[in-house]
Amino acid sequence: MLLKKVLVIFISLLLTSGVFFSCSSDDEIKDSFVIAGIPDQKVSDLTRRYSGLTDYLSEELGVVVQYLPTTDYSATVTAFARGDVHMAWFGGLTGVQARLAVPGSRAIAQRQRDTQFHTVFISNKNVDVSALQDLKGLRFAFGSESSTSGHLMPRHFLYENGIDPDSDFDGPPIYSGSHDQTWLLVQGGAADAGALSEAVWQKALSSGKVDESQIGLFYVTPPYFDYNWTIRPDVEEKFGDGFMDLATDAILRMDETDLLELFSAEKFIASENGNYAEIENVARALGILK
Repeated sequence: MLLKKVLVIFISLLLTSGVFFSCSSDDEIKDSFVIAGIPDQKVSDLTRRYSGLTDYLSEELGVVVQYLPTTDYSATVTAFARGDVHMAWFGGLTGVQARLAVPGSRAIAQRQRDTQFHTVFISNKNVDVSALQDLKGLRFAFGSESSTSGHLMPRHFLYENGIDPDSDFDGPPIYSGSHDQTWLLVQGGAADAGALSEAVWQKALSSGKVDESQIGLFYVTPPYFDYNWTIRPDVEEKFGDGFMDLATDAILRMDETDLLELFSAEKFIASENGNYAEIENVARALGILK
């Protein structure tokens, strides 16, 4: 009985820590190049995405690469900030947060679509919505509070169209936690409308998962920069001079179609910190960044 209680406490501590490694020895973890990504989709999708990527990067970089799953967006930023993660696939906002937390970190790569990213607004067909102004008085769902396309930018565009998300909806906004959950809430009627990543919405449509008799798109935002690979500067000390460029080149040269499809990408292109200045300015204006 005592052993059982100890095991329960140990497992609880792992789950509540925000991050955990798959079965690996301490030495493996210590010597590994560790990657992570914001959990913006289903766990099964993320597992397939990053298991393939760790294999690819291990071969290209000549080091052991480990994937560190995280429970939410803020946990991913925290893991990067404290050095548990060396490189991560962030959204625009979480990338800004990570680079502010670790001076010298660099946004190194993005998809072509991330230069012109969009949020889509969707609604349940039981409500009459054709413009953002029609959302007043309805139940509305964002994604994660730390999401660029699921919260920050849709909140920004709502304000620009005269809607205060904290007072103009039917109750406080719902935070679903991920883009997939947002459209499911709207389709199921738990929310009348919601905002999510255009890429996730298009993927859900193309896979046939969306019931288009119940749910539809009514507004697409203007473009903005979004997702990016960001890497810590201390990888040079841990893995040798030039490792940052080596990791960057490995991402940019990736041409495995199946792996790229898991990122909704045709390829990755170079990026830089300055691309996300507008995201930082919007986040400061909304009080999300101080």
